[in-house]
Amino acid sequence: MDELKSYIETNRERFLDELFDILRVPSVSTDPVYAQDVVTAAEKVKEYLQKAGLENVRLEQTPGYPIVYGEKIIDPTLPTVLVYGHYDVQPPDPLELWESDPFEPVIKVTDEHPEGTVVARGAADDKGQMFMHVKALEYMISHNRLPANVKVMIEGEEEVGSPSLEWFVKNNRELLRNDIILISDTSMVAKDVPSITAGLRGLSYVEATITGPSHDLHSGLYGGAVANPANVLARMIARMHDDKHRITIPGFYDKVVEFSAEARARINAIPFDEEQYKKMLGVDALEGEEGYTTLERASIRPTLDVNGMWSGYTGEGAKTIIPSKATAKISMRLVPDQDPAEITRLFTEYFQSIAPPSVKVEVKDFHGGYPYMMPTDHPGYIAAQKALEKTFGKKVYPFYTGGSIPIVPLFEKELGSKSVLMGFGLNSDRIHSPNENFGVWNFLKGIETIPYFYKFFADNHLS
Repeated sequence: MDELKSYIETNRERFLDELFDILRVPSVSTDPVYAQDVVTAAEKVKEYLQKAGLENVRLEQTPGYPIVYGEKIIDPTLPTVLVYGHYDVQPPDPLELWESDPFEPVIKVTDEHPEGTVVARGAADDKGQMFMHVKALEYMISHNRLPANVKVMIEGEEEVGSPSLEWFVKNNRELLRNDIILISDTSMVAKDVPSITAGLRGLSYVEATITGPSHDLHSGLYGGAVANPANVLARMIARMHDDKHRITIPGFYDKVVEFSAEARARINAIPFDEEQYKKMLGVDALEGEEGYTTLERASIRPTLDVNGMWSGYTGEGAKTIIPSKATAKISMRLVPDQDPAEITRLFTEYFQSIAPPSVKVEVKDFHGGYPYMMPTDHPGYIAAQKALEKTFGKKVYPFYTGGSIPIVPLFEKELGSKSVLMGFGLNSDRIHSPNENFGVWNFLKGIETIPYFYKFFADNHLS
């Protein structure tokens, strides 16, 4: 442990300089304007994997952006860890809300991060967390401390739904064969509360459009005689929840796995300050499904939320119309054992059934993903737990997050492997928002912890 800490401290500035080098590349995968930058980021990741001592490092071409692959096979009889991450980032907009250039990283000292936090797009999601693995592997390989085989797969389309990843995985099952998948694209409960993401919610995402008259109408001449799609849509959305904040779609809860009292107690044992939570969010009160705590509502219970609504005239001044159409984007977060395709079907049927005959309804299915659970008695979870206990010196909590990472259940389906979600981010990292940041302490703590995961996972295999 002293040797590892010494290596990290000696190379601290170099690690940060190299991270800054990657962060400066505006690898925004959703905007074709940045297409060459995305490829440049892939090339930089390839370069750093090679410098870390991995072999057979290359850019694997896909229908979209390349996947960076590398490996270090030290003994075929040893277990194999597959590391996954992504080098693409979200758009930086709105630029005016950034306190510094999103692609010129700076270190800012804050109350939460007195040792500094790296401010840049992609700092936490996922370049900083991905790069922890590169540097941990550099240490293990250079000091002959790698106790297991490793394969690394870093993609460039995560922020646009990973459209090429499924194609790549299905066509490279033997190349990617592994005993466990290790991912750092999640967060901890708090800086001083080490935790492992043991569950992810799934997703069903739809766009619902209500159409009334064939064109916008004068609200004075036709108001009161014709259905207003904006009004109708608002009423229909209001009917999606009852007064206990439960979703009213028939059959919606039929396959929901109810956690035992013991499992719920473990979730609620996580240190959690509700007043601080409200302060962070800028709200005076919280609300959600009756009978569940805030931690449970945000992790192990399904939800339905409007992500955006538009209709009619929204410009400056007044324009008195009855709009022809009204549209809402709606996401439903799912829990085991809900099926995204089935939930989309149930939503569509219900939404159409509550529409009045004065309007037409169209529901578009955008995308979805399955929920995921990692058993806390799995060897991969236990190895991560022991690693965090070693470096934090504290109890480690299983953490069920409300977010979705569709590629995790994809990996389990196609490769037959469970994924350990050992992230070092924080809720305050502002991922996808202006002033995204990643604590220097968190970055270095990740580099320190990852080698212990390999050690404990390999030890379990040998025993």
